[in-house]
Amino acid sequence: MPKVIGLTGGIATGKSTVAQLLSAHGFKIVDADIAARKAVEKGSEGLQQVHALFGDAAITENGEMDRAYVGEQVFYDSALREKLNAIVHPKVRELMEAEKNAWLKEGHHVIMDIPLLYENNLEDTVDEVWLVYASESIQVDRLMARNDLSLEDAKARVYSQISIDKKSRMADVVIDNLGTTLELKQNVERLLIQKGFLEPYSTEE
Repeated sequence: MPKVIGLTGGIATGKSTVAQLLSAHGFKIVDADIAARKAVEKGSEGLQQVHALFGDAAITENGEMDRAYVGEQVFYDSALREKLNAIVHPKVRELMEAEKNAWLKEGHHVIMDIPLLYENNLEDTVDEVWLVYASESIQVDRLMARNDLSLEDAKARVYSQISIDKKSRMADVVIDNLGTTLELKQNVERLLIQKGFLEPYSTEE
């Protein structure tokens, strides 16, 4: 019976890397970020609604959503963020649901890659939740390095989500990403063997 796994974490915990590792083992990835981009792509109804809410500054010269501008507007304004979510989230769910069902129909295990799974109360839409864990200090360090952010900005982004420690207590499975990429790969493979998705490696010659 194909399984639906919710994959989540916090910003800069390494969730995308885990999604790539799972994809290499045959899981089909349904990515919330890709669906969110499709929901407001050029010419879409979603983009028209964003334009109506934020004005001309929210649209780039080539007719796409200016993600940086919109992100800045909603980051410190929760009321505006809720209005944006009311536009985007229903469309994202519809797109993800259709993709998930298509893969399940073909008999594949599906990973629902949802960064804000707990923030949006989506844990009941999957069979299990797997969380990629890195400490908050590691999240901040990785964010500063990856996005060239100040300490203050990196912390603001980390603290805008439910804390990774709280999420880890809610998840069915916690995937440790405190170490190297190789250690993460080994942790994922151990989990897949434990869950019966992967055959244990033979040590015989």
